[in-house]
Amino acid sequence: MNKICHLRVFAAALLCSLPLAVSAAPPSACAHLAARVDAGPAGPIFLASYPTAEPGPLRGTAFLYDNSLAILALVGCGERDRAERIGRAILAAQKNDRFWKDGRLRNAYAADAADHPVKLPGWWDKTLNRWVEDRYQVGSDVGNQAWAMLALLALDKPGRATPYRAGAAKIAEWIVQWRDSRGAGGFTGGVIGFEPSPEPRRWKSTEHNTDLAAAFARLADRTGEAKWRDLSGEAEHFVEAMWDEQRNCFAAGTGDDGITLNPTLSLDAQVWPLTALPGAAQKFGAVLTTIDTRLATAGGYAYGEARDGMWTEGTAQAALLQSKLGNSEKSRALIAAIETQRSPDGGYFATGTQSLATGYGLESDPSKPRLYFRLPHLGAVAWAALAENGFDPFSLKSP
Repeated sequence: MNKICHLRVFAAALLCSLPLAVSAAPPSACAHLAARVDAGPAGPIFLASYPTAEPGPLRGTAFLYDNSLAILALVGCGERDRAERIGRAILAAQKNDRFWKDGRLRNAYAADAADHPVKLPGWWDKTLNRWVEDRYQVGSDVGNQAWAMLALLALDKPGRATPYRAGAAKIAEWIVQWRDSRGAGGFTGGVIGFEPSPEPRRWKSTEHNTDLAAAFARLADRTGEAKWRDLSGEAEHFVEAMWDEQRNCFAAGTGDDGITLNPTLSLDAQVWPLTALPGAAQKFGAVLTTIDTRLATAGGYAYGEARDGMWTEGTAQAALLQSKLGNSEKSRALIAAIETQRSPDGGYFATGTQSLATGYGLESDPSKPRLYFRLPHLGAVAWAALAENGFDPFSLKSP
């Protein structure tokens, strides 16, 4: 064998002996959330809900719901210090709103540092040639307020007063005014629109009242005040009244009259009551068959009956519920499904399709459909972390 051939054979043998390159596994949902916090400016911080969004209503917008979920997920991940940075931003927003001083929070804030006053999101409208804000984002839904309460109480330390507990109590005091005596009672939706006279939302939501039942219950646990336990019971009563025996599912809530049921089938309105309300999983367990029959798709679940793609965070919500019920194999299968939705930045896409229908109109313009888009989404990452760790955001407990 000549030298050239010998070298070729040697090189081939050397290459065969080297280990094959293995693609690095994406970071865990917990690691991704921690990195998102670390990448921001020092101090209190809001995280952008859709960090890659194009200029417009979603660009640089930190939805209160998503940031509250990030706090809860980080607490479940054992990352309390990072969770507190978002928690301090929520307290700053409550204290330093540009107009309101009554304890309420907005549905969204500008991402990054929480300045004084805390900035609200907006964008430059080239057609109008001016800066504009979204009437939903500047409003205050009671469901989002409830999630902020749960997040702050997750940072609270039982046994002594903390700013987090005080902040949660201020939110709760603002919510009380939305108690409703019509039909099954419960709480209406809050307000939409700009100060000084936002528009009251007269409808009632199963999802919102589930959130409130849990948030008021946790506040009662921490304060020992019976009034919060009573209000939790009112919200829970409304949710149970939304159960439809014929369809084996929860109605989405009521119309503006507070009585007429909204028959829309939404995944979170089915999964959350079973996760959040004591005994609901046994009483209303038939809904699990309903979502498997009517909402299952692509190894997970869609938002609604259009079933036009998997909703990542909703599938993670179902995974957490299945884990809580002891159905570990089903939970693992759902977690595997959401892992197919990893985004290039190590996070998770909101959905597996370019756009995902919800069955609802856009909050700020009901003539347009409310959609989820295939964008990396903070809420999806947070729910993935909650599911992976089995941390229940409604009870604030790990398994």
